Amino acid sequence: MSEIIELARRAREASYALAEASRATKDAALHAMAAALRSHTDEIVAANAVDVAAAREAGTPESTVDRLALDAGRVDGMAAGLEQLAGLTDPVGEVVRGYTLPNGLELRQVRVPFGVVGIIYEARPNVTADAAGICLKSGNAVLLRGSSSAAASNVAIIDVLRDAATSVGLPADVVQGVPTDRAAVKELMQARGLVDVLIPRGGAGLIQTVVSESTVPVIETGVGNCHVYVDADADLGLALEILLNSKTQRPSVCNAAESLLVHASVADDFLALALPALAAAGVTVHGDPTVVAAGNDIVAATDEDYGTEYNSLDLSAAVVDSLESAVQHIRRYSSGHTDAIITRSQSAARRFVQAVDSAAVVVNASTRFTDGGEFGFGAEIGISTQKLHARGPMGLPEMTSTKYVVTGEGQTRN
Repeated sequence: MSEIIELARRAREASYALAEASRATKDAALHAMAAALRSHTDEIVAANAVDVAAAREAGTPESTVDRLALDAGRVDGMAAGLEQLAGLTDPVGEVVRGYTLPNGLELRQVRVPFGVVGIIYEARPNVTADAAGICLKSGNAVLLRGSSSAAASNVAIIDVLRDAATSVGLPADVVQGVPTDRAAVKELMQARGLVDVLIPRGGAGLIQTVVSESTVPVIETGVGNCHVYVDADADLGLALEILLNSKTQRPSVCNAAESLLVHASVADDFLALALPALAAAGVTVHGDPTVVAAGNDIVAATDEDYGTEYNSLDLSAAVVDSLESAVQHIRRYSSGHTDAIITRSQSAARRFVQAVDSAAVVVNASTRFTDGGEFGFGAEIGISTQKLHARGPMGLPEMTSTKYVVTGEGQTRN
C-alpha cells in the first residue's frame, strides 16, 4: 500500500470518529490546539526559520518571503483564529429544510461532514492551522499538502495540532500532512473513494493542475481578476477612495482589484484624479490608448494584461463607452471572483448586478470585502469561483454536504 493511500485510509477511519463527535469535543480540540500552538511557539518559529533561510537562498522575492515567515505574533494569530472557530455555530446537524409529507413521513435535510478533505495550498504556513481548524469544526478529517517552501513549518505545526487532538480523545489522524513531492500529490488527486473533495488554494497554475488532473471532486477557489467599474453617474471622490482601497490595501490577495474600467463621459475627470493617486501609491498602470494619453509613465496594455491576476502593485485600465461595454469587458476577462460598480444610479447598479456573473458583485464598496470574516462567516477555507456546491467565501456550512433523514411509523409505498 502506498504512503498516500495509507494516509487517506487513516483519515477515513478518523473521519468516522469525528463525525460522531459533539460540538463540545470539537471545540475543546480547537482550544487545545490553540494552547499548544502558543506553548510550542519557539519550536514552530525555529522550524520556520529553516524555510525562510532556504527561500532567501533560492532568491525568492521578499514579498513572498514575508508571507512565508512566522514570528510569535503570527503564531498567536493562528491560535486566536482557532479560538474564534470554537465560538462559531457548529454546522453539523443543522436542518436545511424539513416538513411532514402527506403520508405522515417526517423529512429533514441535515448538514453532515464531507468526510475526508484534501487541501493543496501554497506558501503561507498559517493556512495549515486555519484549514485544519475549519475542517475539524465542520467534522472533516483533513489531508494537508502545503508547498515545499514551507515544509519544515508545516510539519512542526501539524505535529502540534495532532498531539492536541489526542489530548481531548480525538484520533491524531483527523489532521495529517501529505508529502510535497509531485508523485504524492498526483496520487492524492487520484484517491477517489478515500478522499471526498479536494480544495486547491494558490495561483492559477496550481488550481488548473488540480482541476485538470484530479479524479477526486474539486472545489475551485481563489483566482481573482477583479474589476472596478466607474460608471457615468459615479461620485468620483468615492470612486477614487474605493479604487485605491481595492488595489492597494493588500495587493497580493485574490480579492484585490486588478482592472479599472471608466465610462468615457467621466474619464477625463476621473483619470486626472486617479492616475496621480495610483502613481503616488506605487501602482503601475497598464492602460489602453486613452489611459496612456491621460497620464505619465503609463504602460501600454496588452490583451494579456487585461486577463492577468497581478497580485502586485499593477493595474490594467481601460475607458469604455457604456455600461454594456464594461459588462462585455468583464465577461471576457473576469475570473468570476469579485467585480464592482461605482454609481449613484440605481438602474445602472441593478443592470450591472444582473449582467455580471461573478461569485460576488459589489455596488459602491471595495472588492476587498469578499472574505469570510468580512461577510460575518467568522472563517473561510477559500473563495469558490465555481457554481456547483458552493460559490463565494466558503465558511463552515460550505464545508458540509447534506443527507435526508426520513422518519416514519411503518409506512410502505403502494
